[in-house]
Order: sequence, then structure tokens, then C-alpha cells
Amino acid sequence: MKTAPQKLTQSYAIVNFLKNLSPEMKLGAGIEIMNPFSDALARQLAETFYNKFYNDQHPRKFIFGINPGRFGAGVTGVPFTDPIRLKEVCGIESELPKKAELSSLFIYAVIDAYGGPAAFYYDFYITALSPLGFTKNGVNLNYYDDKELLKDSEPFILKCIHEQLDTIATTRDVCYCLGEGTNYKIFQKINAKHQFFKEIIPLPHPRWVMQYRRKKLDEFVKVYVEKLKGLN
Repeated sequence: MKTAPQKLTQSYAIVNFLKNLSPEMKLGAGIEIMNPFSDALARQLAETFYNKFYNDQHPRKFIFGINPGRFGAGVTGVPFTDPIRLKEVCGIESELPKKAELSSLFIYAVIDAYGGPAAFYYDFYITALSPLGFTKNGVNLNYYDDKELLKDSEPFILKCIHEQLDTIATTRDVCYCLGEGTNYKIFQKINAKHQFFKEIIPLPHPRWVMQYRRKKLDEFVKVYVEKLKGLN
């Protein structure tokens, strides 16, 4: 008698997706792809993180950022998680320099207000429209900051969304978008055509909050938690 095949854990699906990212796109002068998972340490830390918080088959709601930056996911392999938050909040040790990253500070203030990392990561999976980052002449570059890159990265973005929805358990009723401006507009346009989700809820981007509204951090944390919990 054949036994039913076991379902893959969320951690396996996520790590498998990240390990096999293979973009094929043209890059303009000075533009380079930043793949955190090509670094052995970042890959190891990411695997440890996902095995700790996603080792189950529970569906998560997706949160889409823009693309990884050099000092958060670019270092640890985990979105919006700098080495300090990785150790002090997630309990994962590393030999990385303990350097803070602004967006990570905000996201972990949200995570704390939500109930801590175990509660937050049980409900949510943070990814990005482009799970790989970009730099231009050594400086962070958003996928939409360069017209040619925006055009050439779209097939990769679509492929990544399809692959994640096919392998990582989620609900398609709602997802969240970090950034209420360009990232949200592009995501809306893509979603209108491909019908990935019934609703996309935009949230102020963490870096924008920390750069321009830091004095109102508590107010923005409250906005995040209320929207993530569906309270408004």
C-alpha cells in the first residue's frame, strides 16, 4: 500500500526557491545584481532562520518589498533583518559585524508590537517583487529606478511570484506591499493583468518612515499592526 507523499514544509519551499534564483536580464552600465544567497554565510544564516520560524505547513500572508538592500538581506540573507536583529531578536548567532540598518529597526519594532518574531513569522512571509537586489556603481538601486532595468526585470519578477505562489502555502485573498508609491503602482498593474491576489494593501515603506517620519515611528508601527491584523 502506497503512503501519501508528505507535504513540503514552508522552510524547505522558501530555501529551495531562494537557492535557485537565476535571473536572465540585461544590465546597463555600472549595474550589478546583488544575490545574497550566492554568499555561503548569508545562505547558511537564511536557512537557519527559515528552519527556525517556517518549519511547518502553515499558510502565510505575503509581504512584498522592493528588492534586497546591501545591509539587511544583502548581509544576512533574511529580508529586513540586520545582524543585530538576527542575533538579539531572532536568536541566531553570527560572526557578522553588528551594524544596524534603518529598515530593519522599523520592521522589528512592528514585529515586537505584533507579538514577537514567532507570532509574526507564523502569520507572514516577507519577500520582494525582485528577490534579488541591484547596485549601480556600488550604490543600492531599486529595480524601478532605471527604465531599462524595470523593463528587463519584469519577466524575472513574474517568474518569482509564480514560483513562490506555486510552492509556498499562502492565501490569495490579500497580500501587502511595502511602499505606497512606485512599488505599489507597479505591483497593482502586474496584479491587474495576472490576478495573483484579490487585494493588495499598501504600507509606508520602512526606509521612508525612518528617514522622513522617524519622530512618528510609534504611529506608523500602529498603522502597520492594525492593517496586518485587518483592524482597519
